[in-house]
Amino acid sequence: MLILFLIVFIDLVGFGVIIPLLPFYAEHFQASPAMVGLVMATYSLTQFLAAPVWGRMSDSAGRRPVLLLTLAGAAVSYVWLGFAESLWMLFAARALGGVMAGNISTAFAYVADVTTPENRAKGMGLIGAAFGLGFIAGPAIGGVLAGPDPLNADFQTPSFAAAGLSAIAFVMAVFILKESLSKEIRERLAAQEPKKRWRHFMETLARPRLGMLILLSFLAVFAISGLETTFAMWTERRFGWGPEQNGYMFAFIGLLTAAIQGLLIGRLAKRFGEPRLIVQGAVALAIGIGMIPFSYSLPVLLLAMVIVAYGFAIITPSLNSLISLQAGEDEQGGVMGVTRSATTLSRVLGPVWAGMLFSLLGGDWPYYTGAVIMLAVAYLGLKALKNDKD
Repeated sequence: MLILFLIVFIDLVGFGVIIPLLPFYAEHFQASPAMVGLVMATYSLTQFLAAPVWGRMSDSAGRRPVLLLTLAGAAVSYVWLGFAESLWMLFAARALGGVMAGNISTAFAYVADVTTPENRAKGMGLIGAAFGLGFIAGPAIGGVLAGPDPLNADFQTPSFAAAGLSAIAFVMAVFILKESLSKEIRERLAAQEPKKRWRHFMETLARPRLGMLILLSFLAVFAISGLETTFAMWTERRFGWGPEQNGYMFAFIGLLTAAIQGLLIGRLAKRFGEPRLIVQGAVALAIGIGMIPFSYSLPVLLLAMVIVAYGFAIITPSLNSLISLQAGEDEQGGVMGVTRSATTLSRVLGPVWAGMLFSLLGGDWPYYTGAVIMLAVAYLGLKALKNDKD
């Protein structure tokens, strides 16, 4: 688990480096807010198409080979991003990066392989902490390397830094990471026909409780991805911020997320249970996201983002834990791949929706709609919890 934690952390640092500068990178090529949303969605679209393939491949070929291939591909995509000289090249580099982003669902499947049902929430929280820590260092590094001026930002250096970090994660995986899936299970799954795999994909979504959990994950990520896509543009217009200031803000959110997921999520899950944490997280996200349009000073914005960080930190591992507990031993990779497909689809639609609202109705509207969506998640979570009691 520690080795996987380090690999995911380093890889996510590289991903985080890009976050605060990508909207400015797109606007550098005269992209509108709606087009920025499309740039952000491209990565998730190709990830959506590739995730089920990587998930099932990790079941049959093993977790380690998939992690190695995707880490190497991510490094190549960041190099291409650094050499982008037009908007289409920016789209192409992000498309390649999305195809290679299958290491996340594989990492969650790896956790499911090496944990028991009793400590699975803690294991998912540990990987979530690696995400959070990656978002601490990554955006801060990317922001500093790009600079504070949105009109004269350095886009190459952060991209090459991200490539180097993915390369380091690749080398660590080559020499340290062991395979978590037994040879017997891999051989049994390798013998399955593609038609059966596709049927498994559809059956996963059709299972009532599992389908509801995946829907809640979809809606939560839809709202969060809209925030991530438009936040830098919103702060530029409201406060005049550039990549550096946004990098520090994302790092602040990552610090809070990592602290909660790494130190508290296990105890919170034992005390309240994952279903209640899902409702609690959804309410917190609704409040935090809804406060952003009314943030005309830094203290108010910081308070809003603290609430967002808390909500995101508890809802994500809780959903992943419940989903994994609904899957059998020999379908963990497939179920997590389906789940990842659903959330990456929301990262396609969420940025497009948020970018269009930003362009057509104004910068506050992605947050109004995001708050409403999270209230819907809280309602559905409460309804599911009530049905379980009945």
